[in-house]
Amino acid sequence: MTLRVAIVGGGPAGIYAADILTKSETPVSVDILERLPAPFGLVRYGVAPDHPRIKEIIKALQRVIAKPEVRFLGNVEYGVDVKLEDLREFYDAVVISTGAMADRDLGIAGEEHSLGAADFVSWYDAHPDVPQEWPLQATSVAVLGVGNVALDVARVLAKTGDEMLVTDIPAHVHAGLKAKTITDVHVFARRGPAYAKFSPLELRELNHSPNVEVIVHPEGFDVDEHGMAHIAEHKSQKMVLNTLTSWVGADPVGKPHRIHLHFAEAPVEIVTDEAGRVTTLRTERTHSPNADGRVEGTGEVTDWEVQQVYRAIGYRSSPLPGLPFDDRAAVIPNDGGRVLDLDGDPIPGTYVTGWIKRGPVGLIGHTKSDAAETVGQLLAETTPTATARRPEDVDAYFAERDVAVVPHTAWERIDAHEVALGEAEGRARVKVATRAEMLAAGRVRPVAPTQINPSSFP
Repeated sequence: MTLRVAIVGGGPAGIYAADILTKSETPVSVDILERLPAPFGLVRYGVAPDHPRIKEIIKALQRVIAKPEVRFLGNVEYGVDVKLEDLREFYDAVVISTGAMADRDLGIAGEEHSLGAADFVSWYDAHPDVPQEWPLQATSVAVLGVGNVALDVARVLAKTGDEMLVTDIPAHVHAGLKAKTITDVHVFARRGPAYAKFSPLELRELNHSPNVEVIVHPEGFDVDEHGMAHIAEHKSQKMVLNTLTSWVGADPVGKPHRIHLHFAEAPVEIVTDEAGRVTTLRTERTHSPNADGRVEGTGEVTDWEVQQVYRAIGYRSSPLPGLPFDDRAAVIPNDGGRVLDLDGDPIPGTYVTGWIKRGPVGLIGHTKSDAAETVGQLLAETTPTATARRPEDVDAYFAERDVAVVPHTAWERIDAHEVALGEAEGRARVKVATRAEMLAAGRVRPVAPTQINPSSFP
C-alpha cells in the first residue's frame, strides 16, 4: 500500500520534506497544499529581487514538485478551504510547514508608528495578497536589525528604481521605488560589530551599487575581549568584521545615496509629531559587560532625525486553526517534528517542519536537516491505512467546495507567462502581481481576492 502524506505549505521546508519522503524506501503519495497560486514560499516572496543567484534554489525545488509521486495543489488555504480533521480523512499523515512571515515586535514606545520589514519585502516581491502601494515619502529612514533581511531592506530603500528594473519586479514596484525621495538609510544594531548577523557575501554586496555608498560610523565600533572570543569561534563573523573594519573611517566618495551602519545603539523610542508622523528615532548607547553577548544601556541617548522606521529584527510564525501554538516561542510545540498537544503528548499523524517547527533561524542547509528529522519520525511511526483516500477523492472534495485549485500544470503556465513578460522587456522574468492575473495565466477560473493582514499595511 502507498503512504498518503499531506504537506501544508509549499516553501523550501515543505518541498524538502516531500523530496525526502519520495527518496525513502516506503511507497508514498504526497500532496503539497499551498495558500498561494505559486510554490517556493520565501524563496519567491522573501528574497530580494536583486539577488537572483539565491533564487537558483527554485530550480531544485521545481524538480521535486514535478515528481510523479508529488502533487502541488496551490490556492488552497488551510483553515479555510480544508481543516485538519478533513486532512486526516484523506491522508495517513499531515506535515505542517507554513513558515514565518510576520514581523517580531520591538517592545518600545511608539512602535505602532514603525513599518514591518516583512511587509515591505512582501510589497517589493510582489506578493499577490498585499496592497500595491507603499509609503516612501521620506528622505532619511531607520532600519532596526543586523540580519540579512535588514540589509535587503536597506539596499532596496537606497538603490534607485531604475537599478532594480533589471530584476523581476513588476511595474507598480518599479514606479514606487523610482518615485522615492530617500537619500539616507541608517541601520542600527544593539550590539557591537562582532555580533552582526549579516552573511559576508550579503554585506560586501551592500557597497556594489554605483549610486550607494556605505558609511560605518566609528562610534560604538568596539570589539572587546568577549567579542574577539566570539569571532574566534565563528569564521563568518571574522569575515564580516574584516569587511566592516575596511569601511570604518573611509573618505566619502559623494554618491547620491548613503547606507549608514551604527553599532551598539539600542532603539528606545519612536517619536512622532502631533499628526502621528515619525520625526525621530531615539537610541541608547550600549555595551556588553559579559561573555554572553547581552547588552546593557549606558544612559547615553541620541536622537536621529528620520521620517520612517523599519523593524527588521526577525520573523514570527502565526498560529493555525486546530493546532496548538507556543505564543512565546512562536512555534507549534513538537518533539523532533512530532506535534505535541497542550499536555505534551504527541498528536497522532501530525508533524511539523521548518520555521514553524524551530523558529525563523538557520539557512537552507538547516531546513534540509530539519525536514530529514521530521520525515524520519513520520516514517518510523506511520503505516499506510486502507481508510486513506485516493488523490481523486481530494480533487472531488475541493471541487464540491468550489476551491479554484492551482495544480502543477497551471503553475507551469503561470511560470511561462512571467518568463514571456520578462522577455518582452529584456529581462529574465516579470512577476505577476495579483492573484486574479495568476489564475488567469494558469487558466484557472478566478475567485474573490483575499488579503493577508491588510490592517498591518500602511
